[in-house]
Amino acid sequence: MYEPRTYRRWIIKDKELVSFNVIVKETDLYVRTLTNLQKKTYKLVLKYRSKLEKFIEQHPDFLTSLEPFLVDANSPDIVKAMSVSAAKVGVGPMAAVAGAIAEFVGNDLLEFSDEVIIENGGDIYLKSLRKRVVGIYAGKSPLTGKIGLEISEKDTPLGICTSAGTVGHSLSYGEADAVIVLSKSTALADAAATAVGNLIKQQKDIQIGIEFAKGIEGLSGLVIIKDDNIGMWGEVIICEIG
Repeated sequence: MYEPRTYRRWIIKDKELVSFNVIVKETDLYVRTLTNLQKKTYKLVLKYRSKLEKFIEQHPDFLTSLEPFLVDANSPDIVKAMSVSAAKVGVGPMAAVAGAIAEFVGNDLLEFSDEVIIENGGDIYLKSLRKRVVGIYAGKSPLTGKIGLEISEKDTPLGICTSAGTVGHSLSYGEADAVIVLSKSTALADAAATAVGNLIKQQKDIQIGIEFAKGIEGLSGLVIIKDDNIGMWGEVIICEIG
């Protein structure tokens, strides 16, 4: 059943970029670029989904494994990115799928647009020419809609990925209202958000999540929200919005 993605109202808004949606099976992208690149984006989604689907046909455990699944050097690049990212944090490769698709499609779109913003199930690939603010959606937490992440253009392309135990349909063993991870690799940010989110059951677990994230090479920042409590680490700038 389709779940309305109401959190998209917190995504970067401006009048400079053209916005559109691309939906292919489970992939539901909200995209913002300098011109309307909907057709190109659609073709890119088909391209990368096809590579992934063909690999899964030959290796069905890649789809269902909740543990790292190592692949060989001849595997498609998107499959290798998912496998490597998941292995770094100890989760199954599909924990990185939304971030990986956003990242691979986004990188290809840079050939046609100097600015690209792609949101895929709460995971964002961002390439910007100016400072941006990304609003934080944390379900029923009182912090939802009140704070955002300030992202400098010099830090992009950047992956900004969110996992939540109380929001959405993605698998999480935790109870965090939001775990937001920043990384140059959107696939890694996605997998890491899942891994950290699995650790957060209570407010006291926030520090456990931070210490875990510190040990993951390639992450640049982390925000954990549980009820009205927030924990942060790394290159994170929080600002008020609304």
